[in-house]
Amino acid sequence: MLPHYFNHLFVSGIDIYIADVLIILASISIVGVLTYFKKWKWLWREWLTTVDHKKIGIMYILAAFAMFFRGGMDGLMMRTQLAVPNNHFLGAQHYDEVFTTHGTIMILFMAMPMLIGLINVAMPLQIGARDVAFPYLNAISLWTFFFGALLFNLSFVIGGSPDAGWTSYAPLAGPTFSPGPGENYYLFGLNLAGLGTLASGINFLVTIIKMRAPGMTLMRMPMFVWSTLITSILIIFAFPVLTVALSLLSFDRLFGSHIFSMTHGGMPMMWVNLFWIWGHPEVYIVILPAFGILSEVIGTFSGKKLFGYSAMVGSLIAIAFLSFLVWVHHFFTMGAGATVNSFFGVSTMLIAIPTGVKIFNWIFTMYKGKVRFNTAMLWSLAFIPTFVIGGMTGVMLAVAPADYQYHNSYFLIAHFHYMLVGGTVFGVFSGLYYWWPKMFGMKLNETLGKWHFWLFMISFNLTFLPMYLLGLMGMTRRMYTYPPGLGWSHLNMLETVGAFGQGFAMMFMMVNIIWSIKNGERDLTGDAWDGRALEWATTSPAPEYNFAHIPMIYGRDAFWDRKYGKDKAKYTLKAKPYTPIHMPNNSGRPFLMAVAFFISFFGFVFEWWLVAGLGLLAVFFFMFSRSFETNTDHYISVEEIEHTESGGGRS
Repeated sequence: MLPHYFNHLFVSGIDIYIADVLIILASISIVGVLTYFKKWKWLWREWLTTVDHKKIGIMYILAAFAMFFRGGMDGLMMRTQLAVPNNHFLGAQHYDEVFTTHGTIMILFMAMPMLIGLINVAMPLQIGARDVAFPYLNAISLWTFFFGALLFNLSFVIGGSPDAGWTSYAPLAGPTFSPGPGENYYLFGLNLAGLGTLASGINFLVTIIKMRAPGMTLMRMPMFVWSTLITSILIIFAFPVLTVALSLLSFDRLFGSHIFSMTHGGMPMMWVNLFWIWGHPEVYIVILPAFGILSEVIGTFSGKKLFGYSAMVGSLIAIAFLSFLVWVHHFFTMGAGATVNSFFGVSTMLIAIPTGVKIFNWIFTMYKGKVRFNTAMLWSLAFIPTFVIGGMTGVMLAVAPADYQYHNSYFLIAHFHYMLVGGTVFGVFSGLYYWWPKMFGMKLNETLGKWHFWLFMISFNLTFLPMYLLGLMGMTRRMYTYPPGLGWSHLNMLETVGAFGQGFAMMFMMVNIIWSIKNGERDLTGDAWDGRALEWATTSPAPEYNFAHIPMIYGRDAFWDRKYGKDKAKYTLKAKPYTPIHMPNNSGRPFLMAVAFFISFFGFVFEWWLVAGLGLLAVFFFMFSRSFETNTDHYISVEEIEHTESGGGRS
């Protein structure tokens, strides 16, 4: 007898067939290039098995770029569909699937890995560590995220995409209203990627607590490290809730339980509560690291210490605390009552206070500074007014009676895009231009970078600013078409033009990357921007061991003090001889373990229990074999260190 979903395994449709062909051609091209240039061993040895935090960070960023392209294409399809009234470019079902995958991919498979990638690249260097606390676990985190994202995206061509929205509210996402494997892809893809994210949060927290350079007290840490520390705590408390919620909904769908159904004592509202207990801290998980990036960029390009450092640390902690007390503001209209709505409305408004503190911190950091308007700085400057618009409209949504008018409208769509694109994505771009020399040893072209910035920033506002008006005019989210005569047509066309403008702007960044690989200005000093924190105290890119000597820290902005501060003499008192450096070995087991997870979870998606069971057995095998592995580390010899440091001009 054929398995339950086998008859519906492959998705049909002309657009899907085109996608199938493109995927096959791209796969053949990648295999062909690797084979022709004999790079398979290099790929396995240098990248797939690496435990180096810098390479892992770069792979996170590459995967996030791929997801940015996929999620961006979904966005362009949605805007094409809504450009004119009564359009039938997409059918209703296809539109449901597209907006579901767009939201899920952009938040969980683009924004998060992009930030985790930048954290991997910069944070260990900023605290003067040789690597993260658990390099092996770091590799497992990367590959479980990667195969979780792959599993989710596979739904596009095999089995069918989820269509219940990125929130997947029950009972809509239950087996009755969402039959087929699409929603299973959502549940198991997110669960697999979430395991990696949770492990990353634990890893980053332990790294910051235990591996800071001597003398680096908590209040001497760079602000990006502080934002990573707070984000890690949010991940550790929030992601288990998501894991539990996804697992319980999986029981409903696969084993016939009724945890989130209306029958047999189930409670659909429990899904909504669990989802947003994770979901609102998730907003800050993807925005706090961007705050940290801004603090680094604005301080560096203003040539000044960060204004109000202690207040900013306090603000981060306050935001993290309050983020767990506001989840009900996502469903004021579901009948919780005036008292409950008032509490969550007030707690939501309170977040505006510490957020406003940071805005003033950044502005006063620039005040009387020698501001350099590099591309990284432009992205940070654009972040401030954009985020203020998003934040102020968020306060408007926190007023429960008014929220009854805005809720589920395009006003809400505009608000969270101003927060997540104008906040997170602008911050990510700032960080990419800022740390690009540290990752690849060369700067991106400033002219192309500024074209990228201006086109994207203008197009972004062209896309999302009219959505506030459309929301006030009554256009609701998730509608796939609308009749003429409502006064929405011109604004929708404007938004579509803006969306394609953003896509066009991204081409400048792609061209910039390709151009800079061959022609970009090489960073031969390790200090590309006259930086302030320790990542600029080593070569670009940094060697495997990061620092030949673990640096001593005597104040905040350690590298700036070493160059120009009153403690300069302390940093240059004496040069110690090199000693062998202890580092972890590369391993292919994290990659293979994630492949086994992927096979198992693919079996769960289609209820192929034998496949699911064999995959889990393979996972346990790799865990078990790891317990008996003895060849786990090595020493880098003094001769090799001398050779590397000599090549970097440091001996």
